[in-house]
Amino acid sequence: MERKIPDFSGTWKMKSSENFEELLKALGVNVLLRKIAVTAASKPSVEISQQGEALTIQTATSVRTTCVSFTVGEPFNESTVDGRPCTSHPRWETDSKITCEQTLQKGEGPKTSWTRELTNDGELILTMSAGDVVCTRVYVRG
Repeated sequence: MERKIPDFSGTWKMKSSENFEELLKALGVNVLLRKIAVTAASKPSVEISQQGEALTIQTATSVRTTCVSFTVGEPFNESTVDGRPCTSHPRWETDSKITCEQTLQKGEGPKTSWTRELTNDGELILTMSAGDVVCTRVYVRG
């Protein structure tokens, strides 16, 4: 039976964010850079385009714009929140949730991962974790 793939596409505006600075701290980002990142990342605009299980996610802040493209089930290269190159392994955890474990390509650091989940009421929940610290960001279609 073919399963229905959720539609993540659209423009998303952040509604709430918890623990972002704590996440950066867990990754060893210095105080000055944390303050800049927290301020810049307080109003990100997220644009997602999707064709089947292939997603492109562009996140724009006042400081920088990042873009990742991947297909669920296939490893791809991206950077951790603090900019270290990693190999990511996205997979469907549920019918509406993608979980992605990240493996650093070199060096040491806390284990990092992210999830993106569409809720029944149309919100997009992004969680990012580093070690034991979890940052949760809730987005609504803009």
